Amino acid sequence: MKPRAVPGTPCLSTADACVDLSANRAWLISGGAVQYGPVAITHGRVGYRTPPGTFKVSFKNINHRSSIYDNAPMPYSVFFNGGIAFHQGSLRQLSHGCIHLSPAAARKFFANLRVGDVVQVAR
Repeated sequence: MKPRAVPGTPCLSTADACVDLSANRAWLISGGAVQYGPVAITHGRVGYRTPPGTFKVSFKNINHRSSIYDNAPMPYSVFFNGGIAFHQGSLRQLSHGCIHLSPAAARKFFANLRVGDVVQVAR
């Protein structure tokens, strides 16, 4: 089956998670339809921009702490592009590249995404 656009998102039906950097929103997708969202996000600040593209979830860690940024807590981390992850974080401050989610959204993304799932990040 050819990938198609998921209505209401900038992503394709092959994605399991979708991020819209320009609108500061994210979704969980299942079977080519929105399962959860949109939810508010923040992302990378100047000098730490979140790159667009299609990635796969590489690992998850419920109590992750940053090895780069002063042991900062990153609860409900779902890594999908090297050191870039979805995780619980401030929706008022931009990140060092990660996708910040509210506590409820971070728990939902953590519970629903699995290693190997596709994350599409659109500008």
